[in-house]
Amino acid sequence: MGFYWDGFKTFFKIGAFTLGGGYAMIPIIEREVVDRHQWLTKEEFLDLIAIAQSCPGVFAINMSVFIGYKMRRTPGALCTALGTALPSFVIILLIAMFFQQFQDNKVVAAIFNGIRPAVVALIAVPTFNLAKSAGISLSNCWIPIASALLIWLMGVNPIYVIIAAGAGGYLFGKLVNNTSAS
Repeated sequence: MGFYWDGFKTFFKIGAFTLGGGYAMIPIIEREVVDRHQWLTKEEFLDLIAIAQSCPGVFAINMSVFIGYKMRRTPGALCTALGTALPSFVIILLIAMFFQQFQDNKVVAAIFNGIRPAVVALIAVPTFNLAKSAGISLSNCWIPIASALLIWLMGVNPIYVIIAAGAGGYLFGKLVNNTSAS
């Protein structure tokens, strides 16, 4: 029963702090599953981010399902997914029940205007940490920058960018391996 309760409780806590979405939760998830509980290594965590991001669905729930499944198969995945989704469900339900009463309140609007910059920071910090962990340096930083610009400014579908990056990485690996072998 140990992991089921720990997994649910851990991901419930993570799910309760979803301000900024799944990417803002990356440092919290990493601290809990890599540092505190040691359910994953740092390398496994980085791979899991790539997998969870590539799969359809909510990023944080994808992460929790993969971790729960790794630890206790289907029951573990159900437990961690429920822990991740339950806080958001309850919060959204409460907001839906009372939103009409507060939507025109200037204090509530001011609070949300104050929260927005903090949410940007919550997303920026894990982005820089991921870049460092993924080995992004001055020599290859053009790849994520070009990818972001293609998606943001030119409206290129992110799936095409991911496919092109994967193909480019494969070809680069083949080229480097062939050059190294010679």
